[in-house]
Formats: sequence, C-alpha cells, structure tokens
Amino acid sequence: MEFQTRKEANATIVTITGRLDAVTTPDYETRVRALIAGGDKCLIMDFAQLDYISSAGLRGLLVTAKLLKASGGAIRFANVGGNVKSVFDMSGFVSMFPIDDSVAIAIGALA
Repeated sequence: MEFQTRKEANATIVTITGRLDAVTTPDYETRVRALIAGGDKCLIMDFAQLDYISSAGLRGLLVTAKLLKASGGAIRFANVGGNVKSVFDMSGFVSMFPIDDSVAIAIGALA
C-alpha cells in the first residue's frame, strides 16, 4: 500500500495505491488517525489506484468515518471502480457513504 496526501480547497485528499487488507490496514489507520489528530476534518479517499480491499480494509474505512464524525468532519470516496466497487456494492458501503466519480466532484460537494 502506498499512502499519499495533498491539500486541496477545504479537504485533504488521501490517495491509496495497491491493496488495503489485513496487512496494510494497521498502517493506514495509524496515518489517518495522525491526519485527524492534526486537524484534518474533511477527507476525500481517492481510490483510482486501489486494486484490492478486504474486510479488514472496510473496517479501517469505518474507523475513519467514525473518527471524523466524532470530530465534526466528513469523508467522501472518489474514483471507486473495478473490484473495489464490487466490494463496496456487496458490503453496502454504496448506501452508507457518499461516492463520487472524481476528486473534483467530491471537493465541490464539500464546499
């Protein structure tokens, strides 16, 4: 897993590349907790380069959403496709979270 962040407008875009699974999710959670502790309240998860997500990865996303909600923040997902989209569909994430076709649309929705 590769984890990159950048600030744009009123949000922090988190780009995850590779796999989000039982091996990589603890590192993901540590990094996201640091972002939220540092004051980042609006996260856009850019999954254009995410190849695979497991149930452990989904749990990590739920933890992120709960932490953001507790701090008055928001989370949006962008560029969810392929196998990751299938997992989101099967798990019900598509009805629980806002999913946008692009980072630009997600930024606009947070404005």
